[in-house]
Amino acid sequence: MVLARFVNPLSCVSGRALRFVAVMASHAKHYVFVYGTLKTGEPNGGVMKDSMNGNATLIGTATTVKKWPLVIASTYNIPYLLYCEGKGHNVTGELYAVDDKMLSALDDFECHPKYYVRTEEDVELAADQLGEKCKKQLRVWIYFLKNYREELLQRPYIADYSSKGQHGLEYVPRYLRLAQDPKNSHAKEVLNEAVSLEK
Repeated sequence: MVLARFVNPLSCVSGRALRFVAVMASHAKHYVFVYGTLKTGEPNGGVMKDSMNGNATLIGTATTVKKWPLVIASTYNIPYLLYCEGKGHNVTGELYAVDDKMLSALDDFECHPKYYVRTEEDVELAADQLGEKCKKQLRVWIYFLKNYREELLQRPYIADYSSKGQHGLEYVPRYLRLAQDPKNSHAKEVLNEAVSLEK
């Protein structure tokens, strides 16, 4: 996932969509790129829609300017964007404008900076929320796994994640893991060193 300073991407959006997105985005201060389970229709997509977490406005579909390895790993089939520039694909995801409260909620959700690390990178907005094509490059926040085990680079790379994709590695939601893994020890499977993810 990516988060960044707020730069107006609305030059490619028109009509009613422009007015709606402009009003919603005016309350936001950051851009965040999500590439995994936080996308619309994915298992954790509700996090972005929950007003208790803050405000998040979907701007549209975007793709990373640089290539990154997006892999599925751990006992629970979690998608990880590894911080290894130049490997993998230009990853496709969704671009959101978010407020401070949502950014803080996402930091908590991703266990930043102990697990995922929020980093600024460039994405290209490919289409707005109505599917209208546009080309606009933006600096955004993305959540990367930086302290990963090298063997993760041997896993297949994914360009556009779906939990129910052809890879056959369906994501196991957090509520189903609680009894088996209350201390999130699955992190040891992907991190170079043991890190406690307990709050």
